[in-house]
Amino acid sequence: QVQLIESGGGLVQAGDSLRLSCAASGRTFNRFTMAWFRQAPGNEREFVAASIWSTGPTYYTDSVKGRFTISRDNAKNTVYLQMNSLKVEDTAVYFCAVRAVAYSEIDYNNAAGMDYWGKGTLVIVSS
Repeated sequence: QVQLIESGGGLVQAGDSLRLSCAASGRTFNRFTMAWFRQAPGNEREFVAASIWSTGPTYYTDSVKGRFTISRDNAKNTVYLQMNSLKVEDTAVYFCAVRAVAYSEIDYNNAAGMDYWGKGTLVIVSS
């Protein structure tokens, strides 16, 4: 059974940093896309960042480019999201997701294309 467990959320001030972690279990994820999405109150879930297989490219939504970095530790089956220079508008529940299609760059930013989801971790950025 696949499980994705996020951690690292919290309450921070604007300009601070946080690192989110997503520990995956149940299968090997090296060949798959691992991604982060977020959902703010009243908004739809939106794409944040993706790592396309363990040594593949990474992609970011425009609003986080230069501030967020996605990385993965294959030995630990864990994906991270380093978030720097946080803004109030980054406040949301952050979800880890996996698209279980090997070596594919299709739908990496599409929530409907993800096969597995974590339950999310809340990030609140205060002004």
